[in-house]
Amino acid sequence: MSSTTTESMPAREPAPSPAGHAARNAGRSLPGPTFVRVLNSEVIKFRSLLSTLILLASTAVVMVGFGALSAWGTGQFADAANRDPQAAARMAAQGGDLAVSVPTSGIAFAQLILGSLGVLLMSAEFTTGMARSTFAAVPRRLPAFAAKLVVVMVTSFAVTAVSTWVAGLAAVPILDNYGLNLDLGSSQSVKLLLVNSVYVAAVAAIGMALGTLIRNSAGGIMSLVGIFFVAPIAFQLIPGDFFKEARKYLPGNTVEPLTAAQHVPDTLEAWQAGLVLGAWVVIPVLLAAVLLKRRDV
Repeated sequence: MSSTTTESMPAREPAPSPAGHAARNAGRSLPGPTFVRVLNSEVIKFRSLLSTLILLASTAVVMVGFGALSAWGTGQFADAANRDPQAAARMAAQGGDLAVSVPTSGIAFAQLILGSLGVLLMSAEFTTGMARSTFAAVPRRLPAFAAKLVVVMVTSFAVTAVSTWVAGLAAVPILDNYGLNLDLGSSQSVKLLLVNSVYVAAVAAIGMALGTLIRNSAGGIMSLVGIFFVAPIAFQLIPGDFFKEARKYLPGNTVEPLTAAQHVPDTLEAWQAGLVLGAWVVIPVLLAAVLLKRRDV
């Protein structure tokens, strides 16, 4: 009887082994992480680094410090001009408001610090070997690159804007002592704040592209310094109309046309400066994205 019962029961299929699961899933492409998750991961990575916080704090301190120092220097200049009729005439001939540009006097240093941050954000991935883990989690690579780009540009814009505003607040009482008025709510002050913040964010994007292309922190930072500090001086010192004209198309010389109350002679028009600055951002970033996709980690 027991043998009859045994024969009538269906035979059990063997439990699938892990190797069997892997074989069945080999042809299926598992969905990768969404861009929101990649972005959140990059934000956590960004804010957890002590060096990042130090660079952001340094930017704020430099911006506020130079704003206060510039306010004192502008007040001294205005005080001397009031006692000297010829200096007063020269100051009046310059036009515009002397105090309006005081809060943005530290932009040159902010662009260097945050541009270097952009370089380090990507070059450190390769020097520390973190790139292998990052791109193993995000095999397509471009979402991670885009997330880093969003983080560094948004952070650079926000830090520059807040630091410029605080620098203006610090400069107001200093300028009041010299009889100068700084209206932080005027259209020109707001324009300077926004344009300079966008400019620094663009520099940070260029720095990140250089860090991706060169994959070396020192090389990327030196290239950034060469583009924004060495090249303008070299183009000014080298004689010839070519270098004089080419100097207008350097990224560091696009801010003045974009922020001037009226067109400054021997500079680009505002719309031309905007296109040039955009090209300086788009071309390196696209090139970096393409090479990041094709090159080995």
